[in-house]
Amino acid sequence: MPQGSIKKMVAEKGFGFISGDRDELFFHRSAVIEGSFDSLREGQQVEYQIDDSGRGKGPRAKDVRPLS
Repeated sequence: MPQGSIKKMVAEKGFGFISGDRDELFFHRSAVIEGSFDSLREGQQVEYQIDDSGRGKGPRAKDVRPLS
């Protein structure tokens, strides 16, 4: 599972960006599978899967879970 860190959170709109193996990936609050979206903070380490399904404007992160 790829790992990265939360680069930016836009909590009021329910999304953020992860800086990881690929340049930068968008993630939606619904992609968080452990813990809650509201508990994530910029700089926090996470692991995730890459969703290349074609929905949206490019690859995005899914199954985002914080690392302890």
